[in-house]
Amino acid sequence: MLLLIKNIKELLQVRDTNVTIVKGKDMKVLPILKNAYVLIEHDTIVEFGSMDDFEDLDADEVIDATGKIVLPTWCDSHTHIVYAGDRTQEFVDRINGLSYEDIANRGGGILNSAETLQNTSEDALYDQAAKRLHNVIKLGTGAIEIKSGYGLTVEAELKMLRVIKKLKHDFPISIKPTLLAAHAIPEGFKDNKTGFIDVVVNEMIPAVAKEHLADYIDVFCEKGYFDLEDTERILKAGIEHGMIPKIHVNQFNAFGGIAIGVKYNALSVDHLEELNDDDISVLKTSNTIPVALPSCSYFLSIPYTPGRQIIDAGLPLALATDYNPGSTPSGNMNFVVSTACIKMKLTPEEAINAATINGAHAMGISNRYGSICRGKIANLIITKELPSYYHLPYAFGDNHIETVIINGQVF
Repeated sequence: MLLLIKNIKELLQVRDTNVTIVKGKDMKVLPILKNAYVLIEHDTIVEFGSMDDFEDLDADEVIDATGKIVLPTWCDSHTHIVYAGDRTQEFVDRINGLSYEDIANRGGGILNSAETLQNTSEDALYDQAAKRLHNVIKLGTGAIEIKSGYGLTVEAELKMLRVIKKLKHDFPISIKPTLLAAHAIPEGFKDNKTGFIDVVVNEMIPAVAKEHLADYIDVFCEKGYFDLEDTERILKAGIEHGMIPKIHVNQFNAFGGIAIGVKYNALSVDHLEELNDDDISVLKTSNTIPVALPSCSYFLSIPYTPGRQIIDAGLPLALATDYNPGSTPSGNMNFVVSTACIKMKLTPEEAINAATINGAHAMGISNRYGSICRGKIANLIITKELPSYYHLPYAFGDNHIETVIINGQVF
C-alpha cells in the first residue's frame, strides 16, 4: 500500500542520512522542507521532497496537508503508565501543604500505588493501562518506554511486566519495557533495605530475565530510597542478566548518582532537576544521554532540569513525560515540549529534537524512529492548519494534532 501526504506546509526533522542523536549546538538545527510531500510504502518512509519536484503518483491513499505541519511522532522515553487507580488525594494534600517526602513518609506515594496494584487483577491493570496508551498515541506519541516499579514484590513486578508485554503485542507502536524493581522500599522491608535488595537481585531480576520481560534495568537513586552502593549492586545484577541500565537520578539531590550511571554505561540518566559541574563533566566523557521531565517539575513545583546548561555544555538532551499517578499524571508530550521552551528556555528546535530523535535515542531505537528519513518507520503527526511550527509550543493549551500515522496507517 502506498500513502502519499502532499502539499505539506512545513515538513520537520527531515534527514537525508540516518542521524540518530543530536548534541549541543546541533540541537538548534531542525531541518525543514517547505511545500513538501512524503511517500510511505506499507510502514516505511520511502521518499520525501519538495512539491516543486513532485511527479504525480498512483497512491492508494492521498492526504492533502495544505497549511499543515508534518513531523515525526513523539518518542517518550520515560513513563510509568501501567499503574492501578490514582493518587488524587495526595494531589490535594500537597495543595494543603504536605511535601512529596511528607506524603511518602506516611505511607503514601509509591507505596500507596504498590498496595493498590498488588490488589488489582492483571486484566484490570491491562484495561487501565490500555486506555492511557491509546490516549497518548492520539496525542502524538509513536514510541514509548514503560517501567515497572509499582509492584515491589516478585509476583506484582512480573504482573506489571506481563501487562507491558501484552500492550506491546496489542498496540502498533514501539514499546520498550524496563524493570524498576528498586523504586521504593516496601513497608515490610522498611528496617531491612538490604533484605529487599537481596530480593531484587536474587529473585526479581532472574525471574524477569527468564521470561524476557525487560530490556532495561532502572533504580531510583535518591536519598531516602537507594544510595550509590545499592544502585551499583542492582545495575550490576541487571547487566549480568542482559539488561541495559537507565536510572532515576538527581531528582532532589545531587550526590554522585550520575557518575554511577556513566560507570555502567547507562543508556540514559533521567530527572536531573539538581545538577552540578561534576555531573556535567562526567556526562561529557560518556555516551549516556540526559533526559529531562519538565511535567514532573511543573506538577511538584520543584526545579526544572537545567536544559540550557546541558545543551550549552555540548551534550544531548531528551525530553519525556514521566507519566505516573503521583508526580506526573499526564502523558502529553505536546505539553512537555511547550514547558521545555517556556520554563527550561529551550528553543522550539531544541525541544522538538529532544522529543523526537533524542527521545528515540534514549530508548535505543533512533536508527528506526525519530526523524523523517528514507527507510525509517512511518510514524508521523499531521497538525491542523497552523501559522508555523513555532505555534506548537507557543499555543500550549490547544490540541494541534489532526492525524496520527503509526506504521504507515492512520491511527
